[in-house]
Amino acid sequence: MNSGPESLGRRGAALVDKIVSGGQTGVDRAGLDVAIALGIEHGGWCPSGRRAEDGRIPACYQLVETDSPEYAVRTEQNVIDSDGSLILYFAELRGGTEFTYRMTQKHARPHFLVDLHAPIPADAVRHWLCEQSIRVLNIAGPRSSQSEGIYEMARVYLEAVLAEES
Repeated sequence: MNSGPESLGRRGAALVDKIVSGGQTGVDRAGLDVAIALGIEHGGWCPSGRRAEDGRIPACYQLVETDSPEYAVRTEQNVIDSDGSLILYFAELRGGTEFTYRMTQKHARPHFLVDLHAPIPADAVRHWLCEQSIRVLNIAGPRSSQSEGIYEMARVYLEAVLAEES
């Protein structure tokens, strides 16, 4: 899986103030690891018991537990508490990733979809972040068991978006 974030400097800090996610394996953890590596504040909501598919979400991630063990509760709360959601996926939206998209619509929150099999340039995401005044960014997408290799692809893509100076 992942070996943890490596230090990338603090260049991305001016682009967003905080990254939130639910702490699940895959895209969620990639978002948190990139935030830690770049020195960007991170957080978000996770299910009670810090539940994830690989067991308990590690304490290094500064997440707050909801009162519910259900993933949907933390997903909706992370959408509500952020200025916008960057949703990374492979080919099609499914399961919790599709639910995140629906919650952005329900709560009229900006969202940006990126298919990592055919990613758009990182500059387009940076432009969206600035245009929409996204300061707290929710990062969401599939868990590792549903999309093999998504953690690494998401991590590399997020580093390209957040680590480069605009």
